Amino acid sequence: MDNKFIRVDEVAQELSVSKPYAYKLIKKLNDELKEQGFITIAGRVNRQYFEERLYGAGEKQGKEMD
Repeated sequence: MDNKFIRVDEVAQELSVSKPYAYKLIKKLNDELKEQGFITIAGRVNRQYFEERLYGAGEKQGKEMD
């Protein structure tokens, strides 16, 4: 089963950052989600939201070709 949450270890490895920085990033993303009315879990963040905020998943990148 594909896990819907990404944990601090995975965030740190994915971004090549320290665990303390990964915790700060997860807290920031969870704070954003809380403002939108979502329930969050400390130390982990929704994987889809993480990818959208960091990589722009679902958004058009660059210029469109005519």
